[in-house]
Amino acid sequence: MITLLRESLWLYPLLQAAHILGFMLLAGAAMLFDLRVLGLTAARGESAVAIRALGGHLLPWSVAALAVVVPSGVLLFAVDSAQLIGNRVFLLKMLLLGTAVCNALWFHLGVGRGWARWEAAGAAPLAARLHAAASLAIWTSVVVCGRLIAFV
Repeated sequence: MITLLRESLWLYPLLQAAHILGFMLLAGAAMLFDLRVLGLTAARGESAVAIRALGGHLLPWSVAALAVVVPSGVLLFAVDSAQLIGNRVFLLKMLLLGTAVCNALWFHLGVGRGWARWEAAGAAPLAARLHAAASLAIWTSVVVCGRLIAFV
């Protein structure tokens, strides 16, 4: 498969496109959730979508995105692993991805468990908003690093 990816005129670019599209969906879903936790998604005069409801809508999209991103990322890495291992931007992207996962787990196992209280209070607590702000910064950095890999 690796040889086929290296030798094909179209297969590698199509794999890259699938990876990028999947990543857009994954990062986009995370960012939409983060913006809702920060209270920035409702237009003036509109009521915000419930956090639990939004999470329920976004989760299947995130799972579908992961089903594209992980295998395509593994294949892209396998094709060019020697060069990527020496690329500082790629290594930073991987570190940031790990940080994003840790932030999400910390959120969902901690302050994120109190969604029902937030809905009643009308706003997420400071700890949840800090997680959301960090998540936005991390995902933005992951996307930027992903794009810069080819240029460094």
